[in-house]
Parts: sequence; structure tokens; C-alpha cells
Amino acid sequence: MRVLVTGATGNIGRIVVNRLLAAGVEVRALTRAPERAGLPQDVRLVRGDLAEPASLREAFTGIERLYLFPVPETAREVVALAKEAGVRRVVVLSSGAVTQGEDTAFHLPVERAVEESGLEWTHVRPGEFMLNKLWLWGPSIREQNVVRDPFPDAAWFPVHEQDIADVAAAALLEDGHVGAAYTLNGPELLSHAEQVRAIGAAIGREIRFEVVTPERARELYLRQGGFAAEVADFLLGFEDYSGEPADPQEKEEWTPSALPPMPTAEQVTGRPARTFADWARDHADDFRATPRPE
Repeated sequence: MRVLVTGATGNIGRIVVNRLLAAGVEVRALTRAPERAGLPQDVRLVRGDLAEPASLREAFTGIERLYLFPVPETAREVVALAKEAGVRRVVVLSSGAVTQGEDTAFHLPVERAVEESGLEWTHVRPGEFMLNKLWLWGPSIREQNVVRDPFPDAAWFPVHEQDIADVAAAALLEDGHVGAAYTLNGPELLSHAEQVRAIGAAIGREIRFEVVTPERARELYLRQGGFAAEVADFLLGFEDYSGEPADPQEKEEWTPSALPPMPTAEQVTGRPARTFADWARDHADDFRATPRPE
């Protein structure tokens, strides 16, 4: 079996590559910059860009199964090229926001392009990534041993990136997943304050939680840049999933405490989903640094 992994240098794609290699599968990895990919030597690197479908013909040649990173603008053309090249199965990295009906313009068009192609398909729909907290809180924890956030009691069921990759790899390798859309969350409802305490336990020191206004948090995230700046307005409640203006007060008032347990990777893998404490220990070194006095 020969599998092409797109988004192969991403947070999930890298793990999918490793899972496939461990299963003895021939892996081809699509990347815009093979010289900077940093993937295992057993992987065949192919230069290409999902935003430029014409660059993918070599990558698709001889491929049977495809892990598809979402690029909605070119999804139909990409899927058509894959089918023409002989790809039979596509596993889409999608989003739990599709399940909730919030995502109609980004991940959903990719899902539909694959479904309507006639190819075998499986959608992997993760909710909130545990990794988000590394990108959001990591700099302030490393530099000042503090998290500044407006919503200490805001809670959800964040999911470990390893669980997402496990489900994607299973859908690529095994039969029995065709036509399934797997919504993935973590096993625990945890508040922001509880997540900070778990990170503190993993790195061996107490992290101060400073409650700030949404406006102050947005200012800090914009200054921080990167992922934090990109998602600040959505995460802090200034806009909804579609980018329309929203009121942060509504985010503060909403609580998921009455929700039942959410679906996890266990439904696919048969193994308990990884906890936030597991994740914090996995990433302890990413959070560690000697805090400087304020």
C-alpha cells in the first residue's frame, strides 16, 4: 500500500506519517519545502502545494490512499486529480465545527468534494486541540510563569493530537471506516484554570492564573503574534466561527457543564483517549523555562 500524506509537516500530519511507517506502509509526503521537512528518511518527499493543483500530478502517481489536509478553495480540483491518478480512499482532516453546524465554508466544502467524488472517504473531525494551549499560553508560562485569560471557568473537552492521528491512521489502514465521520474530543471536561494547574503539575511548579478582560487578552495575543493573534477574536468571543461580530459576554455566560461525555478516539482505536494531564507531561519541556521576576 502506498499512501500520500498532505500537510505532512503539520502537527497532525507528522504523527500520521510516523503511524503509517510503523505499520510498514510506503509513505509519500507532500511539502512545499522538502529541504526543511524534517521527516524520517524512509519517507519519500514530493514537492507540491494543495493551493496549486497542477503541482500535484507527480505526488499522486501510484498512490492508493490519501490523507487530505483541508484547502477548500481547490478541494474539488485536487480530489478530481487524485481520482484520475487512481487514488481509491481519502481521509479528510476536518473539524468538529462541521458536526455542530458552525463550519459551512471551510472544512465542509472539502468533505463534500470528497463525498461527491465517488471515492471511499472518512472524515476526522477533531474539536479543540490541546495543542492550542501551548501556542496561546506557552510564551507567558516560559517567560513569566503566568497565564492571562478572561475565562478561568470556561471549559471544554480538548483532544490530544496523538488521538487525532491515531484515528486518521486507522481510517487509512483499516477497513470498516468508509463513510464514517468521526467527531473527536478529549475524555474530560476541563476549565481553563484546571488546564493551567495540569500544566503546572507537569512542569513541577505552580503557574499563576491572572484574570484579565477580553480586551486586555486580545491586546496581549495580538502582541504575541502567530497563532494567538490569528485566533484571538474568535477564542475571546469578539467574533463567531464564521467571522461575524459577537459579544464576549455571551462566551463567558455559556457553560457546557450539562453536556454528556463527548465522543473520543476510543470509539475507533479501542483505547482510552489521552487525558490533558497526559498531554501536559508529553509537552512539559515545551513549557519549561526559568521564569524571570516581574
